[in-house]
Amino acid sequence: MPKPIKAPKAAAENTLVALFEEEAAAAIAALKPAQAKFLMLKGFTGKAGSLIVLPEESGCRAWFGLGARKNYTPMSFRALPSQLPKGLWALQYDVELDAGAIHVAWGLGAYSFTRYKASATPSEVRLDDSALDEATKTAVAREVRAHNLVRDLVNTPTNDMGPADIEAEAHRIAGAHGAAINVIVGEDLLKENYPAVHAVGRAAGPNNQPRFIEITWQPKGVPGPLPVVALVGKGVAFDTGGLNIKGGAGMGLMKKDMGGAAHALALADWVMASQLPVALSVLIPAVENSISGDAFRPGDILASRAGLSIEIGNTDAEGRLILADALTRASELEPALTVDFATLTGAARVALGPEVIPFYTDDEDVARQLEVASIAQNDPLWRMPLWKGYNDALDSDIADIRNDPAGWAQGGSVTAALFLQRFAPKSGAWVHFDIYAWNPRGKAGSPVGAEAQALRAVYQLLTSY
Repeated sequence: MPKPIKAPKAAAENTLVALFEEEAAAAIAALKPAQAKFLMLKGFTGKAGSLIVLPEESGCRAWFGLGARKNYTPMSFRALPSQLPKGLWALQYDVELDAGAIHVAWGLGAYSFTRYKASATPSEVRLDDSALDEATKTAVAREVRAHNLVRDLVNTPTNDMGPADIEAEAHRIAGAHGAAINVIVGEDLLKENYPAVHAVGRAAGPNNQPRFIEITWQPKGVPGPLPVVALVGKGVAFDTGGLNIKGGAGMGLMKKDMGGAAHALALADWVMASQLPVALSVLIPAVENSISGDAFRPGDILASRAGLSIEIGNTDAEGRLILADALTRASELEPALTVDFATLTGAARVALGPEVIPFYTDDEDVARQLEVASIAQNDPLWRMPLWKGYNDALDSDIADIRNDPAGWAQGGSVTAALFLQRFAPKSGAWVHFDIYAWNPRGKAGSPVGAEAQALRAVYQLLTSY
């Protein structure tokens, strides 16, 4: 039996009718003969992503195909803000569909990065939200804001998003929620025992000194003690590769190497705005991996906060070095859960491409929760193995560990995760996301540029703590 269609609560100038393939024929047959004939001539069957727009005496009416019911994803609505005529659209849809998820998808699809455009205008294609209750409107706004904050931060070039600018964004977010923030800069990193962060970032100029940012927060009026959740984000504002310099093609997108920091900050903003009952710590090592006479070198032995010495085989494997100090700091907090985000390896893209994000954990319960959340939130993740057989690829003859694994191991994303595991907290669960933070192909609702990944799934996980 066809499902009933939920009509808009309030009148709008345009109407959008969303139909599954299974109900399309019956819905078309019930239309006025001229409309039905037009849709049939156009071959509209409710196929996923199909769109037909017809002008009416007042405004427009559009028919949007959702495909087969079993394959439905609310993210299909993400394409519409860039495809429909401007104006306010009232949605008619299956009563069983999650209206909030549809509005989230719409909000993500309406995004554009306009900071450097002289004639930028906001999206003029709007979805009527009058049928949503206030709690749902608020939840949608927070979710969209978090995702679009990631995109704004990552899209911003390094001349406006260096280590100091990452710090400024952290201050803004902390201030908005009454959170405490502490920042350690430059030579003070050595005094406070963040030697790996200092080593990676020391070659940058005086305006781009390395720093370690720590935000702490917990909701007021919530009885404790609360579980400690640590969010760690790789904040390499730009990665030249250091003395192992990248080629031009490899360096072109390196403004996005602070994507981990962007994800951690945006997720923290979402968590604090939602008043989740957790004791939150956000840990961001922010550096620029530059080249100068003071740059760290292949063959150097670096100290770490954990007391482990690290042999440098490749200065372009710098992200794991700063994360080593950050994860060690996380372990001192005895967290119930530690999540790190990092644009860490090209090997992750070779394994799964730019859209499916690998994650690593040895906690089976957390892994299952993330797999469920990945499907429920339409947030594609795939668990990868912390394969112990590759651990000896990290052995060094002269130090406790090396930052570039022996070539025989090949699995670059796996060995990078194994490196991080040496420094990760032993209390609670630890999850590592090897994100890309970028959409390399343009399509409706997903322009080329920065992309938030794994946020929805991790947020769902955090709601269980």
